[in-house]
Amino acid sequence: MQSKSTPHADTPPILHWEEDGEERSARWRSESSNPAPKRIVIGDDQMTADNAYRLACEGTGILWRGDYQNARQLLQAMARRIDNKPRKPKKAAAEREKAAAASPVDTFNLHRLAQSQRARTLAMLLLPLDEQYAIPLRRAPNVQEACEEAYGAARDASVVSLREVLGLVGAHEWRKKGVDVAAVGGKIHPYYGVFSPVRGEYINLVANQPLPSTSLAFDIGTGTGVLAAVLARRGVERIVATDLDPRALACARENIGLLGLNRQVNVVEANLFPEGRAPLVVCNPPWLPARPSSAIEHAIYDPESRMLRGFLDGLAAHLTPGGEGWLILSDFAEHLGLRTRAQLQEWIDAAKLKVDGRIDIRPQHPRAFDKTDPLYAARSKEVTSLWRLVAA
Repeated sequence: MQSKSTPHADTPPILHWEEDGEERSARWRSESSNPAPKRIVIGDDQMTADNAYRLACEGTGILWRGDYQNARQLLQAMARRIDNKPRKPKKAAAEREKAAAASPVDTFNLHRLAQSQRARTLAMLLLPLDEQYAIPLRRAPNVQEACEEAYGAARDASVVSLREVLGLVGAHEWRKKGVDVAAVGGKIHPYYGVFSPVRGEYINLVANQPLPSTSLAFDIGTGTGVLAAVLARRGVERIVATDLDPRALACARENIGLLGLNRQVNVVEANLFPEGRAPLVVCNPPWLPARPSSAIEHAIYDPESRMLRGFLDGLAAHLTPGGEGWLILSDFAEHLGLRTRAQLQEWIDAAKLKVDGRIDIRPQHPRAFDKTDPLYAARSKEVTSLWRLVAA
């Protein structure tokens, strides 16, 4: 069945398809910014994994009308076919030889391409959502709250990939459970699409570095608000935390409120810096200078290092005399060949800043020790640093 999507300026596009001899339509939703499938077939419990995989590889969306739990099993079976796709011996040998000769940046780009292709294929298994975000399928869970947290209030029936729904549910559980952060004396509750503070090394750097002042600090790109909360727990009397993303602003405000830090921390919408100067300005920008493939990847990827360079270029004008800028940055990009240490130093010099000290820490997250990860060679060398920057 051919489908078509009708875009609207401020709302998700409308997806049209034929089913049971009738024209059907629903909102198309994709937080990963995937385009609506151009063709849709109806899938049910009789569909085999081989057939589903073939259709998905062709870019055909499979709108599921069978049992929800069977759809989950089908998705897993499709993933196994992607991950275990057989290669002809000569082709496999050529691919291994090419991979061995690839530069780190080539390896990174090939890895991202493979991830993107995998995600697009698996996103072809689709679920219907009614006007209240209910999934009208047998054995379907209640996903209303998870959908409202990501999409806002329900209005119309919609279609979304099963893979995205599973991501929404996972994010909802993380938000309810929260992440224990010793340096804030409690939990941080990350919203969907806001970077979760599960990598504790950058938090430890901020928690242990001697403060230049306890009067005022700026936290640039606050995200969940975790670093603002760390500074508040360390006795900084007033912190202005900034962000542009509406989800991040709401997330940070909720976390600051739950931790009882509203008197110390003010979360404001701003493009990098708030007005004025401070004796301490902290920033933990996205670490990889690459183009995000979806809206929710902006916490990881910083195209052309725009946020990093914006922070450096504006820092001197927002520091009080004798103040410090704390740049928390991984060197993962350097090991991938996406940025050099010399480039970073050139940007620091051009911003009329100088390095007054640096402390390093090695990450302890599981992927840093996973030798099966295609990027293990770079991850195994990664160091996260807190750069103390002052006006030159």
